[in-house]
This record gives sequence, structure tokens and C-alpha cells, in this order.
Amino acid sequence: QVQLVESGGGSVQTGGSLRLSCAASGYIDSFNCMGWFRQAPGKEREGVAAIYSGGVSTSYSDSVKGRFTISEDNAKNTVYLQMDSLKHDDPGIYYCAYRPSWGDCLQKSGFHYWGQGTQVTVSS
Repeated sequence: QVQLVESGGGSVQTGGSLRLSCAASGYIDSFNCMGWFRQAPGKEREGVAAIYSGGVSTSYSDSVKGRFTISEDNAKNTVYLQMDSLKHDDPGIYYCAYRPSWGDCLQKSGFHYWGQGTQVTVSS
């Protein structure tokens, strides 16, 4: 079993920054993918960033590329999402997720472990 706990959400003004954290515990396979997803009210959960096996590679959705940065501290089993230049369409509940495999890690299918989510609000 893997447990994921997100933190760092909050409210910021447009153009501001937030850093989300996701602490993982349990057995983490060395061949893995950690992803950040977000869900706005009335919308599907979408992948925004993913990191493969502790940093071998990363991927981002077009909507956040150049503004968000995903990273991982392997010693702490913690994944971060640095969010800069936040826009009005970035708010939602942000979830981290884990899967013991690669593939298209911006797609929620294949992820069986999810955190409880952390709320991000952007105000003008």
C-alpha cells in the first residue's frame, strides 16, 4: 500500500505562486511515475505534471508548461509542484497520484493511489 498526503494549497492572487508538496509512504517502486492532477468544479480531473522514477524525465500539460515545475526529493519521498504565474483557470483541487509503472502519466487511468487533495484558489 502507498499513502499520499498533499499540502501547500491556499489562496493567492493572479500572478502569484504556490508550492504543493506530496509526501509518499509505503513501498515505492523504483520504476514509477508520480503525477499531479487537478479538478475544477464541473470538470474532469486532468493531469498537469508528472515525474518519472525520481526525475529521469518530466512531462507537463500545455496549459501549465513554462509556469509549473515538478520535482522530487527522493530522500524524503516527497514530490513538489512549484506553481508560478498562476492564472484564473488554475484553481481547483490538486491531487497527487502514484503508479508503479511508466506510460502516459498525464492520464489518470493507471493510477491506483491518490492523495486526498489540496485546494488552490486564485483571485484577481
